[in-house]
Amino acid sequence: MIEILADSNSVNTVSHLIQLAVAPVFLLAGVAGVLNVFVGRLSRIIDKDEIQTDKLQEQIEGVYKEEIRRKKIYLDKRVGNMNYAILFCTMTGFLVSLVIMIMFLSAFFAFNGAFAIATLFIMAMTSFVTALSLFLREIFMASLYFKGRI
Repeated sequence: MIEILADSNSVNTVSHLIQLAVAPVFLLAGVAGVLNVFVGRLSRIIDKDEIQTDKLQEQIEGVYKEEIRRKKIYLDKRVGNMNYAILFCTMTGFLVSLVIMIMFLSAFFAFNGAFAIATLFIMAMTSFVTALSLFLREIFMASLYFKGRI
């Protein structure tokens, strides 16, 4: 039994698979860092939205109340935008994890997973680009909000 596990060919195969999986694992770490930034950003937007909600509940009349409502609607749009960015970033992590899993499964069960791996990786990168684009949109939205152009 020990001789089977110590077979140099199988050890080399697993070693090679681990080497191939290192790049996607680093990508997962990067995606996790970006996801952390997105969640922090979402948290700050929600805090601002709660402040506007508190202001709306006060006895404020007229134009100032409409301005607060307008800001709340804009903050809600920003929250939705960040929720989608988080969704796509999470999907990136999920797809990269599937890439790693298929790499190992294709080696252990001897099937050609190259097409599946390439397709999933392209989908992961598309998802990541979408998440970053949504984040960039949020930054521009925040700039307009900060400058009072909403």
